[in-house]
Amino acid sequence: MRNKATLTLASIYFAYFIMGLVDIVGISANYVKEDFRLNESMTSFLPMMAFISFAFLAIPSGLLMNRIGRKNSVLLSFIITLAAMLVPLTGYTFTHMLIAFALAGIGNTLMQTSVNPLLGDVVDPRHLTSSLTLGQFFRSASSALGPSLLALVLLISDNWKNIFILYCTITLAATLWLWKMPIQEKRAPGQTGNKSLLPLLTDKYILLLFTSLFLFVGIDVAMNVYTPRFLITHSHFSLKEAGLGPTLYFTARIIGSLLGAWILVRYPARKLLQIILITGTLTFLSMMLMPHNTPWVLTSIFITGLMCANIFSILLSLALQHKPRQANEISGLMIMAVSGGAIIPLLIGYINDLTQSTQGMYTIFACFLLLTIASFLLAPIPKSTPR
Repeated sequence: MRNKATLTLASIYFAYFIMGLVDIVGISANYVKEDFRLNESMTSFLPMMAFISFAFLAIPSGLLMNRIGRKNSVLLSFIITLAAMLVPLTGYTFTHMLIAFALAGIGNTLMQTSVNPLLGDVVDPRHLTSSLTLGQFFRSASSALGPSLLALVLLISDNWKNIFILYCTITLAATLWLWKMPIQEKRAPGQTGNKSLLPLLTDKYILLLFTSLFLFVGIDVAMNVYTPRFLITHSHFSLKEAGLGPTLYFTARIIGSLLGAWILVRYPARKLLQIILITGTLTFLSMMLMPHNTPWVLTSIFITGLMCANIFSILLSLALQHKPRQANEISGLMIMAVSGGAIIPLLIGYINDLTQSTQGMYTIFACFLLLTIASFLLAPIPKSTPR
């Protein structure tokens, strides 16, 4: 019985690993750029297609989950992700890649909406926070492995698109594993709809947290997409070598998430957020001011990843603490903020094209600066009226 429970829990953690596969959009966007000779603006449409669905589908995903159940929602997200990975194997055009990443974004939206509640069905409520942190560890591990796996695929087959064959296999295995696991789902609370979100958007504190999360996800996706181009431009890395940028960033996020699980128990989240953001802002600015100092650029990417590891969980926890009785609505709203991963990289690509350089990455610095200012406005938490 205990072995069965362990296998069930492992199958859900494997879902977090599948969730991280979408981050392959970062390094693969650079290969698509080279193959089709795209400018920065056109290239940035790839991450936009992967993340814009969070703006429009977060709430419908929650409604669908209430209708078909949490496990079935995760399984459906796997099937959509599998379809996304198959598209580049049926034909390789820019349109095919846009469709592939749009499907990956839709699958990821549904996955992020449903996998956290599903995890809550199988773990002790007292251990939910640490279990969610462990889930993010597996997600970050998947993101960090992506560029290395792509480099390995290139070494073996000399065709970067074969990474999608590997990802199809992994996703299919996850689908079959979870499908075979019996999970007793708890009764879902009331449904979430757009009307229930409107009062939240009028709360200045929640709006500040939503905007902060929007900016942070923009930073996160932009670091994944544009650090390879930064290394190619200023450090003269080859495209294959430039995959080191996202790998360093996500490896640092893995380490940071493990450290954060320990530190956040001992120190106030808001104070830690301020320290993290000040450090991240200064580190990233120094990287932009010394772009040809390759050792420092690589070190800065790592430190930035370390600083970004716990921002999402801190912002989400502050929102949930502010209105604990509206946890479902808060979660839905925060998932919508992930659409920042579509908008910020698009802006960076446009500026890069205008300047014919990597100056658009100063947008990341601007986001860090705004987040730092917001972190001081977030303390102390104003009293919330129970609803």
